[in-house]
Amino acid sequence: MSRPLALYLASASPRRRELLRQIGIECQPLAADDTEDPEALEAERPGEAPMRYVRRVTAAKLDAALQRLQRRGLAPGVVLCADTTVALGRRILGKPRDAAHARDMLRSLSGREHRVLSAVALAWPQAHAAQPWLRAQALSDSHVRFAAIDDASIDAYVAGGEPFGKAGAYAVQGRAATFIQHIRGSYSGIMGLPLFETSALLRAAGIPA
Repeated sequence: MSRPLALYLASASPRRRELLRQIGIECQPLAADDTEDPEALEAERPGEAPMRYVRRVTAAKLDAALQRLQRRGLAPGVVLCADTTVALGRRILGKPRDAAHARDMLRSLSGREHRVLSAVALAWPQAHAAQPWLRAQALSDSHVRFAAIDDASIDAYVAGGEPFGKAGAYAVQGRAATFIQHIRGSYSGIMGLPLFETSALLRAAGIPA
């Protein structure tokens, strides 16, 4: 009986690891090291629509992860990547550069509805040398409405440090939950890893989920 393939999570996000554990999935880390520039993969292209952007970035992260797996000499396994972005109309709200940028994003979201797009991509090995990796990708599209937020609340939230490293400058599972009036879609997708879509991809790769 062959051993099951290892699952590699190509992300340094503790939230994604926690979400996988929520559905009983353990993984091995495959995050970028100091020789790589993950932020460069997230650079926007002029006129790029948010959905196209998040799909492209996720595919690029998967390519980088497969190269990383080979470079480190790790055993073949299932490689999981994800990317999340916040979209206000066609405007892409990525990770804030600094406190002023975070405040600007949160003011833009105040009193309005926005979308949270989370793409997840998987690659797993197969025997055919002509195509050594099979790939699949899925997308979660959720809608979030913020109440009107006063400047004092925004300043306090930014001062707490939570917006940094988060698309749209907020974390749904943190203090920003007090800003949210309504969610339509996937809570786990808004967190950064849509579990419904992810579990379907994992089953396709032979990992019970």
